Amino acid sequence: MDYAERLTVPLRWWVQGTMLVASLWLAFIVAVPEPLAWSIAAGALVAMVALFVSYGRPRVAVENGTFSAGRAHIGLEHVGEVTALDADGVRRQAGVDADARAYLLLRPYLKRGVRVDITDPADPAPYWLVSCRRPEAVVTAVRVGRTAGRSG
Repeated sequence: MDYAERLTVPLRWWVQGTMLVASLWLAFIVAVPEPLAWSIAAGALVAMVALFVSYGRPRVAVENGTFSAGRAHIGLEHVGEVTALDADGVRRQAGVDADARAYLLLRPYLKRGVRVDITDPADPAPYWLVSCRRPEAVVTAVRVGRTAGRSG
């Protein structure tokens, strides 16, 4: 069982960003010449789209014997315990119980996530803390991937 998801920005951010750009346009349309106001609003809209697409680009995946979180990836043979975390668990692991050496891929609009303990002695990160929409599915995919790796 493989698992993959993109950490895309939620719809409400797109709505709020569009309303912000519309407010910017409204403020400029009464203060500057109309073509300039439209140009500024178009530039702001392009910047917002680029920012949201870039911020939502990271992918969390378990496939082909590898766990990936954003640009980082590690073989499942170097993955220890994988724990599904609720919102409070993620908040604690990223806050009071945090280790400064941990690899973090967190998004504020995704409250749940997983903690992936790393057993590779060459890796400086003791664990990865990764936001995701379905942490239980990630845990299951890692367990199945490890089992398939041992038997195959």
